[in-house]
Amino acid sequence: MKLSTKDITQIGMFTALTAIGAFVSIPVGPVPITLQSFFVLLSGIILGSKKAMYSQIAYLLLGLSGLPIFSNFTGGFQAVFKPSFGFLIGYITIAFLIGKITESKSNNTNNLILAVFLGTVVLYIIGIPYMYYILNIMLDKNLNIMQVLNMGMFMFIPGDTVKAALAVYVGKKIKGYKGI
Repeated sequence: MKLSTKDITQIGMFTALTAIGAFVSIPVGPVPITLQSFFVLLSGIILGSKKAMYSQIAYLLLGLSGLPIFSNFTGGFQAVFKPSFGFLIGYITIAFLIGKITESKSNNTNNLILAVFLGTVVLYIIGIPYMYYILNIMLDKNLNIMQVLNMGMFMFIPGDTVKAALAVYVGKKIKGYKGI
């Protein structure tokens, strides 16, 4: 895939938006509430699979290189050992997945809803086991799966639902979809 100047600019914009989303952070445990996931969902809808994935790879690499663009103005390789890092890895996957789903010929609101729903589910599927591993194996917290689910998923479902609905609404407006 050859990237044009426009493509690179769009990728850079969503890399920056994801970083800005990290700065809107409410610490509520090992995983803070941020706006990052909203911009990741939106990147898949607007950029498509490959460009959205590239934007999230760039975000992750910039943060790992030491730029303080992760939540709470952190960065550096030590972020790999934080319970929330699995969600950052998941951003790459869900940006691609959502982009792939929305690139299909049936671009409508139901397709957007399906894409962001599946993206959010996959984010939990990637983030929760990583969080469990870091908390229990690396940090020896001895938490059961329900405690980890409470800290890393259940308390986030209402906010993630709002972010998903907002991403569908904004994505629909930007892409010019008709319907529901």
